[in-house]
Amino acid sequence: MLHAMTVDVEDYYQVAAFKSVVKFDDWSNWPSRVEQNTRVLLDLFAENDIKCTFFVLGWVAERHPQLVAELVAGGHEVASHGYSHDLVYSQTPEVFKEETYKSKEILEAITQKPIAGYRAASYSITRASLWALDILAELGFSWDSSIFPIHHDRYGMPGTPEQPYTIKTRNGATLTELPLTTAKVLGQSVPAAGGGYFRQYPYVLSRWLFERASNGQTKPMIFYLHPWEIDPQQPRIPGAGLLSNFRHYTNLRHCLPRLQRLLQDFSFGSIEQSLAATTVDTTIDLNSFQEAAVKPA
Repeated sequence: MLHAMTVDVEDYYQVAAFKSVVKFDDWSNWPSRVEQNTRVLLDLFAENDIKCTFFVLGWVAERHPQLVAELVAGGHEVASHGYSHDLVYSQTPEVFKEETYKSKEILEAITQKPIAGYRAASYSITRASLWALDILAELGFSWDSSIFPIHHDRYGMPGTPEQPYTIKTRNGATLTELPLTTAKVLGQSVPAAGGGYFRQYPYVLSRWLFERASNGQTKPMIFYLHPWEIDPQQPRIPGAGLLSNFRHYTNLRHCLPRLQRLLQDFSFGSIEQSLAATTVDTTIDLNSFQEAAVKPA
């Protein structure tokens, strides 16, 4: 079973947790570490003969086109992570469309390939921003991986399907949705997709949840992380608050060794490779997401 390994390519100061203290207009004033951290991951994936999907922030691609070119040269899949890392539900549809189109154009100019996939900043396609799915289809994306079927203070759409499904948008188009991995524990959906959860859980728990979610490795799952999560030497950002600091800095030094173990315990590829072996047999009308819970047909 080939699971999907995904990387959200953004720098340490661009995360939503620091938005209140690091303004978009000040990004250029912070020392960038995204290239060096992404190349560490590229070396690790090459050692393990793994191709993965990199969701690249448009702002990063604009300033580091050679890095994006390296991803393509390495045989990896490139997808969009938007442009400014604003939470989708904090944007107007007009701004979201403009930024998403800009990001897609930047990436396609560098890769010389169509960009088919998208992932929202901090999984911020929620019931408050379902209009974004119409826009993604309108802009030519064929799949999305932004919906996390859990309860969370920043994101989440609990009650939505936990396996890949097709969304029929209001404008009559379709998108394949690849939800982030969750495992059922005592009837509750527990995050098992990576990122901060991977750093905060003991590795044995992360492995057990991922195994459980995949039903004994009979269903492909999605794992994600960020380049800054393997960088314990990154500059500390003051003033963000205890919760943001906990989410961002906890166990940074453990992330890379744990990732190395994960690559030995499970088989990974890109979303393109994983999706090719996935049967998508559930279709949901976008309007139904307005309900409190949605169940697969």
